[in-house]
Amino acid sequence: MLAKGSFSWILTAIIITIIFGLIAYFENSQIFTFFTYIGIVAIIFLLWFYRDPERSTDWCENSIISPADGKIIDIRGHKVCIFMNVQNVHVNRAPISGKIKKVEYRKGGYIPAYCKDSERNEQNSITLDTNHGDVIVTQIAGVLVRRIVFYFEKGDVLTQGERLGMIRFGSRVDVTVPNSFKILCEKGDKVRAGKSLIAKMDE
Repeated sequence: MLAKGSFSWILTAIIITIIFGLIAYFENSQIFTFFTYIGIVAIIFLLWFYRDPERSTDWCENSIISPADGKIIDIRGHKVCIFMNVQNVHVNRAPISGKIKKVEYRKGGYIPAYCKDSERNEQNSITLDTNHGDVIVTQIAGVLVRRIVFYFEKGDVLTQGERLGMIRFGSRVDVTVPNSFKILCEKGDKVRAGKSLIAKMDE
């Protein structure tokens, strides 16, 4: 399955590759033959990059799961920062069920997403109104392509593990959990969106 919002990128690559192929065939052009091969490689890469595997969530409402695939690069109080490399699935998922209380989009710079200063980059902050208080998910774009895709609007209700959007290429997702939750993950841990437990209600 391909991520929602990826079709235009893949279609563009296919059209350009077909044009290069036709020119290479009718003009017997080695340079356009080379470009055609590059285009084929690009299509394969995009199909792989925009993969969106089906996943089931096994946790409960007293738990918060990772909103992104990747590696935990920082934990600041009750904020968990997850960096996504190019090889990670870039579809983000709801860490807990709740109603979208606020969506704040902000343009920004081109700082690599693994840097602390990447908070100055393009980002989309989603505040979820949950049974345990506000949970904030922040999508932060990386240095390659500043393009955040969010699938919902203010007032919509998300179910834990549901796809909420994606970020194209290298990027980062932060999740800020209520004080009533205990952070269970550590810096350096690898996590999977919709699968890995990162916090649980402190009993």
